[in-house]
Amino acid sequence: MASQPQKYPESVYDFTVKDAEGKDLDLGIFKGKVLLIVNVASKCGMTNSNYTELNQLYEKYKDKGLEILAFPCNQFGEEEPGSNDEIAEFVCTRFKSEFPVFDKIEVNGENASSLYKFLKSGKWGIFSDDIQWNFAKFLVDKNGQVVDRYYPTTSPLSLEHDIKKLLGN
Repeated sequence: MASQPQKYPESVYDFTVKDAEGKDLDLGIFKGKVLLIVNVASKCGMTNSNYTELNQLYEKYKDKGLEILAFPCNQFGEEEPGSNDEIAEFVCTRFKSEFPVFDKIEVNGENASSLYKFLKSGKWGIFSDDIQWNFAKFLVDKNGQVVDRYYPTTSPLSLEHDIKKLLGN
């Protein structure tokens, strides 16, 4: 019997990830939305500004087709040491964030999540493959294709123009 050919993902919608409760979530549910995918951390010097601005973007554009997907990661300075429950409690209590926060993942190395391997596979010019630190951002169009990647130090509010363009606003 012939083996089935390997199917390579064509968009972020081809991935299933774990939510903060450890349940499988098919990213296909976000088809037709603009996505901002961010690796987050609770104890980073950039935590307050990033969560505050991500909340502002989400509040302003969630009804226009923007979804923010937050993936906790403890690979940078061990700045996300908590359990999924502790992370969710922190994000919901301290920042009142309404966007989804997922299971803690790795974004670099051989244990990097398959979603992040896909996100990093684009042609980035000056960017290397690896994520540099907490709060790297990927902007994904309505077809599930990565259209831009932003450094961790890039302010979420500075992405508003690019987000509006993809939303068609």
